[in-house]
Amino acid sequence: MVLLVALGGISLPPEHIPYFLHNNKRVVKQCRLDPLCPFQDALQDLSACWGYEKNCDQEKRFSYPACTKADSGWARSLDAARELFWKQADFGYVSERLSELKTLCKANNPEDSSLRCTRHARFCRATNLYLDLRQPRRGHERFQEDFIQMGEIGGHCKLNKQALAAEGDHKSPLQSWYAELQTYTELDFHPMTDGHCDIIIEKPTVFMKLDAGVNMYHHFCDFVNLYISQHINNSFHSDILIVMWDTSFYGYGDLFSETWRAFTDYDIVHLKTYDSKRVCFKDSFFSLLPRMRYGLFYNTPLVSNCYTEGMFRAFSQHVLHRLHIHQNKPKERHVRLTLLARSTEYRRILNQEKLVNALKTMPLLEVTVVDYKYKDVPFLKQLEISHNSDIFIGMHGAGLTHLLFLPDWAVIFELYNCQDESCYRDLARLRGIRYVTWQKMDKVLPQDKVENLPLEAISTPVSQQRLCEFTPLICHTQALTCTQRNIQRHH
Repeated sequence: MVLLVALGGISLPPEHIPYFLHNNKRVVKQCRLDPLCPFQDALQDLSACWGYEKNCDQEKRFSYPACTKADSGWARSLDAARELFWKQADFGYVSERLSELKTLCKANNPEDSSLRCTRHARFCRATNLYLDLRQPRRGHERFQEDFIQMGEIGGHCKLNKQALAAEGDHKSPLQSWYAELQTYTELDFHPMTDGHCDIIIEKPTVFMKLDAGVNMYHHFCDFVNLYISQHINNSFHSDILIVMWDTSFYGYGDLFSETWRAFTDYDIVHLKTYDSKRVCFKDSFFSLLPRMRYGLFYNTPLVSNCYTEGMFRAFSQHVLHRLHIHQNKPKERHVRLTLLARSTEYRRILNQEKLVNALKTMPLLEVTVVDYKYKDVPFLKQLEISHNSDIFIGMHGAGLTHLLFLPDWAVIFELYNCQDESCYRDLARLRGIRYVTWQKMDKVLPQDKVENLPLEAISTPVSQQRLCEFTPLICHTQALTCTQRNIQRHH
């Protein structure tokens, strides 16, 4: 499904235009015939490619990972490590998924339906899809596995039942679409033309099963996988519907709802909106999911000592562009430092006021303290602040997911990682920015020994699992030096 759009309707970061044109030859043809096409400069060289296309030269790719050394547990050479990391965490991941696509229900005529899926039914494309919700079995579970029965989902096509059944080994709510598609039925009528639809959805539609909407780390697994799915589907227009697949009666709490504007022009549709109706979707796909095995980016095992400025950087650019978040550029002879304060009981900086006063004695630093409470700081304002930070400092927690939207030269400084260093370190490697965390563990003092605490110490509570409460170092010299060097390199 390629969403061909009016030339003026393509909203992509300027850097992405040549890559988009490489994969959309009909748009190129339209543009060549239109002297007012805004992409005339990009038409001069159409060799740029994301990396997952056939015959894409490595030097023309959007990016390729860098590795400082080869970890023998992963790869025998630097080249092997780079290639593996590219497949794990860059546009090579899209290439791997594209290679898995298999037809499970074949269309024999243009008006027929079709169903194609990757392995384990983690991503699927469907045309002329029939969905019967006249007898919804709603309850308290958001992802009830027997919600759809035989005959209630399907299409007019030749179904390979064995091939479909073989994709069920990852059956799990946020890992696979198998539970929803296991009852896909070969119908004896054409859904779109034989009068069996109460509602016909002509707009391209994306089905999604969402993780926690109140946690930035988990919810952005949803958004990242939607973006990757758009690459698999080669469809980037925002004139689409997004349907939240949820089998419960409940609504969905979303603290980051503004982000949907980067993907759709419309409000998100809850599946229960269609209850009591037979709904037919002309063109749809089932998006990659947020907690897939070896998926991105929740608990993803990654090759050590490698990083990339590829797919996650492109995601960041895409979202920032569509949400109109602008970079004000670094200030001359100043480093913009943002300290993310936490007001929750167990992640506060105990002597934050002293720390901030000490930071402000450094002429080089322009210090901003923020507490990203959603009621006080709208999410788009949060993104603007984060995107205009050269150093971003914070406690271990979902707020550090803002590192996705830091500028390319920035450094993320996790004050204390709660013995979970890989979480945000790996996310920083995916994004391609420098990560620093606390190293001097002899400076960590129990919470009951914080009287007369020196500025360079941190404190952490005892006898309480996963609670982190400290006083940080004034400013990590490595972070400051690295940021200055990165700013000079990028400007």
